[in-house]
Amino acid sequence: MELRLLMALQGGAAQPFVGLGFGVAGTEAAAIGHAQLVFGLRIALFGERPPLRTLYLRGIETGGRGLFRAASKVSAAAEQQGGRQADDGDPYAHVSPSAVFHSLAQARASGHDRLAHKICALFYIGPSGEETTISYSLLRALLFRLEPETAHHLALEALKAAARLRLVSGRQVSAPRTVMGIAFPNPVGLAAGLDKNGDYIDALAALGFGFIEVGTVTPRPQPGNPKPRLFRLPRAQAIINRMGFNNQGVDYLLANVRRARYRGVLGINIGKNFDTPVERAVDDYVIGLRKVYAYASYVAVNISSPNTPNLRHLQEHDALLALLRTLKAEQQQLAQQHGKYVPLAVKIAPDLSAAAVADIAAILRNQGIDAVIATNTTLARDVVAHLPQGNEAGGLSGAPLTGRATEVVHQLHAVLQGDVPIIAVGGIMTAADAVAKARAGASLVQLYSGFIYRGPALITEVAQALAE
Repeated sequence: MELRLLMALQGGAAQPFVGLGFGVAGTEAAAIGHAQLVFGLRIALFGERPPLRTLYLRGIETGGRGLFRAASKVSAAAEQQGGRQADDGDPYAHVSPSAVFHSLAQARASGHDRLAHKICALFYIGPSGEETTISYSLLRALLFRLEPETAHHLALEALKAAARLRLVSGRQVSAPRTVMGIAFPNPVGLAAGLDKNGDYIDALAALGFGFIEVGTVTPRPQPGNPKPRLFRLPRAQAIINRMGFNNQGVDYLLANVRRARYRGVLGINIGKNFDTPVERAVDDYVIGLRKVYAYASYVAVNISSPNTPNLRHLQEHDALLALLRTLKAEQQQLAQQHGKYVPLAVKIAPDLSAAAVADIAAILRNQGIDAVIATNTTLARDVVAHLPQGNEAGGLSGAPLTGRATEVVHQLHAVLQGDVPIIAVGGIMTAADAVAKARAGASLVQLYSGFIYRGPALITEVAQALAE
């Protein structure tokens, strides 16, 4: 799947430069000074060479990084070529490819070769100004210039706006299978954590996932841990997060679920509030289960995040047994009340001994839990400790987790033998990683860090590999 990117920076008082959809602060003085630059995204268009259309999204990142400079005559030249005002107030709505490239030519002719060169380099425009397709790797490079949490929200907001205008047309690979009594169109899902509040369900579903899992959501809204709390380790293709279940609360999430057009498989991941004592954690999980039951295809019980104090104690034998007995009893009552059975899945950590994994597997099977999700992020740092930010506190995900997460899947399968299906997540960066997890015993897989580093193409790649 290919992604064309049109990016806009806006600042100053004058019209931004229209060149490849890339707006530069209107006046040189504003750009050189401490002007605020607002990053926007003009997204465009998954699929086979669709018409060039632009989508202007007012950005979220301010703060003037002085990345680009533009003289007012460049802005004027661009405005002359493509600045007809749209009905909605967007001066870029009618910019055509010819106007874009003519504006670029005028930028060069006006002596702004350095600016033109930067734009060409960023957008892979050929020497004659021909249009080319932008790969996800370029989008990632641009987003990785931003603070991680800002880039996360910016990309998702842009995707949401693009999907609303039907600019996203990811192909969903057909590889159907039935797991937990649910018919999945393909076995590749989005892991919890990317869309904590259900704000982007329709947009993410349009990328071709076979299922979407939102959350983790708690009974009450909570801000999560102090920022910064999200760190990239590109050399290791890894991410460290210590978000701390930041979310707007279960009622907010459910309002988004009700508004969504998506009618596919939707998992809702539930957790406890940070200030609920672990001894009373079951109360939060019961509240969450009751609230989401009618809206979820399945409910995931997160007892393995490393970023909520003492949460992982719920994986210990007695605590886990007590929690699951209560939740299974509640599930049965809710099934009668709603006239449908919604499966329960439990998400576990990778940082468990083989004996602990075997004990958890036995409890899950004996208590009639419908699936296990393996695994959450790891506290291990042996592979990344030497890297910048490699020792930041939090859970590590991505390529360093690949082997350990697969091993946990194998250990679970050795005990469960298919009695409880396994949803594998953790370090799936390639199709081969997903195939390895399937061979270890997984029925479904989920993507998170691999999706961040590889983009939508990974969804199709993995689905096709698992369909064979």
